[in-house]
Amino acid sequence: MKDRPLSKEEPAAARPFALAHLSDLHATAPRIESPFDLLGKRGLGWLSWRRSRSKEHLPRILEALIADLEAAGADHVGVTGDLTQLGLDSEIEEAAEWLARLGSPSRVSVVPGNHDAYAGRSGSERWSRWAPYMTSTDAADSVDGGFPFVRRLGPVALVGISSARPTAPLLATGRIGGSQRERLEELLARLREEGLCRVVLMHHPPVPAGQSRRRQLDDAAAVRELLERAGAELVLHGHTHRTSFARIAGPSGAIPVVGVPSASALGHRPDRRARYHVYRIVPTGGAPGSFELSLCVRAFDPLRGGFAVVEESAL
Repeated sequence: MKDRPLSKEEPAAARPFALAHLSDLHATAPRIESPFDLLGKRGLGWLSWRRSRSKEHLPRILEALIADLEAAGADHVGVTGDLTQLGLDSEIEEAAEWLARLGSPSRVSVVPGNHDAYAGRSGSERWSRWAPYMTSTDAADSVDGGFPFVRRLGPVALVGISSARPTAPLLATGRIGGSQRERLEELLARLREEGLCRVVLMHHPPVPAGQSRRRQLDDAAAVRELLERAGAELVLHGHTHRTSFARIAGPSGAIPVVGVPSASALGHRPDRRARYHVYRIVPTGGAPGSFELSLCVRAFDPLRGGFAVVEESAL
């Protein structure tokens, strides 16, 4: 996605803002360079990739996605994790190349998923190659450890939090943790006072969205309680590889929580086929912090070999 400078005649805070949401790209091919790469959980994951995921998540769909993002005209792209298969160092590097093709760090924001933290060491240093896409635009919003980060984009503030952490075999759970939750609540309150449209990016859903217990967010209840107190205008997640819509009761009204399927999946059923969402965020000009949000769903059509609009709705 090419950088598009903002119009001098139309201030960023006064015009509609288009945000594309992608998730679960699984864009990398694991390169096994040592038997140690397959120890523990990664061995099972590699077998799963060889058996099914390598046939489901296809580079040609990602190529079509990149081409379609140009046509969709998004101002910014938010990617909610699982860029890799096994979270190997070589995959982290390869995923950085895909991110560069999506756009520059000024146009793309990323939070990691459970596959990106599949096994091995914990901590944000494992994604240091992606750091430019995970950095707050204002130093005052920065925090040691990297998360949450805030990217101020005209009328919108993207708030990225990480639920990614290594887990035992057969588990794909996540956790935000107390320090992130405390900082998140502070940031959401400050951004509300500034009248910005607060969009939270996370990988695991904070609500029931069809995920089993072994794939859930462990502190989902605490995250929901936080959002009920602090509020947000929109929460976006991935992880489940399906479309989902829910709402959390916020202090100023219901908060939409929307999950998007994988952006690279061929899909044996239409509801599992690659999709991404484009949100149009329009300041209403009324009370500070008042916005109208609408959603455009773009889905991969295997017959055309490209993406097309399949649904549009107001939130």
